[in-house]
Amino acid sequence: MKLQILGTGCAKCNALTMATEKAAQTLGLPYELEKVTDLKQIMAFGVMTTPALVVDGKVKVSGKVPSVEEIKKLLA
Repeated sequence: MKLQILGTGCAKCNALTMATEKAAQTLGLPYELEKVTDLKQIMAFGVMTTPALVVDGKVKVSGKVPSVEEIKKLLA
């Protein structure tokens, strides 16, 4: 599973990164995590507000930091 965090490295981006890693580890999922900070790449996903979570190429969340429980539901 490929997980991407889209954002410029702000506090919310870091919070989303930590929550996503915790959710994936809790579920026991094999994953690869990539941080995308380049604005052109972020815009290529059609994301206008960061942070955003992309799972296997599909934007799942944009503009907010969901809870670990919410992320687990998105990954399951």
